[in-house]
Amino acid sequence: MKESPNNSIQVIARLAQLLDAIAARDEDVSLKILSAETGLHPSTAFRILASLIEQGYVERTTRGNYQLGIKLMQLGSRVHASVDIRKVALPLMEKLRDELGETVNLTVRESDEVVYIERTLAKRMIRVEQVIGSRAPLHVTAIGKLMLGDQGEAACRSYAKRTKLPAYTSNTHTRIAALLQDSLTSAKRGYALDNEEAELGVGCIGTLVRDASGQVVAGLSVSAPIERRRKEWIKHVLATGAELSTLLGYHAAS
Repeated sequence: MKESPNNSIQVIARLAQLLDAIAARDEDVSLKILSAETGLHPSTAFRILASLIEQGYVERTTRGNYQLGIKLMQLGSRVHASVDIRKVALPLMEKLRDELGETVNLTVRESDEVVYIERTLAKRMIRVEQVIGSRAPLHVTAIGKLMLGDQGEAACRSYAKRTKLPAYTSNTHTRIAALLQDSLTSAKRGYALDNEEAELGVGCIGTLVRDASGQVVAGLSVSAPIERRRKEWIKHVLATGAELSTLLGYHAAS
C-alpha cells in the first residue's frame, strides 16, 4: 500500500524528535529513555532509529545505546562553513591582495560551475575584476580544475561527458586527456593555474579550502593580467588557503 503524504510527514516529525532527544544529551542514550522522552512506542522508535543508522545519521554504541552519527557532524560543519566562510575569509583575502597587489577571489561549486561569492579588488588602474555572483564552468578555472581533480578520474570523465568541454579561448581544455592530466596533477600538488583558459590575457593561481570534515567547501584564487602573474605567488596563495581551512576547523594529516 502506498504511504500517504500525511504518514510521511508524521515519520519525519518523529525522526526529528528522536534526533533532538539524542542531541540534547552529552552521552549516548538508551531506547527506553528515547521512547519515554519522545512519547513514541519502543518498536516505532526502534524502526526509525534503525533507518537512521543505515543512513549514517545515528550510530549504535557498544552498550547498545544511540548517539549522533558522523554524517550529521559532517553536514553540520558544512553548514557552518557556508554561513561563515565569507566573513572568515575576507581579512585573509585583503591581506593576500595587499601582499601580491592583485585581485583575490573566493568561489564555491554549484553543479558544474564555480560561483564567485567574495572578492578583494587590486588597487590598480588595470586589474582583473570578477563580479560577485558570476559563474564559470569548472574546466576553464583554476579552482574548478582542482575540484574535479580532487574527486578523481571518474568525476573528471563524467563532467567532460556531460558538458562536452566547450572552448572559451584557444587555451581551454577541450580534450578529456588534457583536462585529466591538468586536474589530477593540480590536485596532487595542491594548486592549479588558469593559463588564459577562461579569458585571454588573464591568469589565475588557485587552491582549495576545506572544512573540519575535510570536505572541499570553497576555492581561493588570485587573478591578474597574465604578464604580471608570478610563480612566487604560489606559496602565498597556498599559505592563505591553508590558514583559511584551519580557521574552518580543518586539520591536515601529518
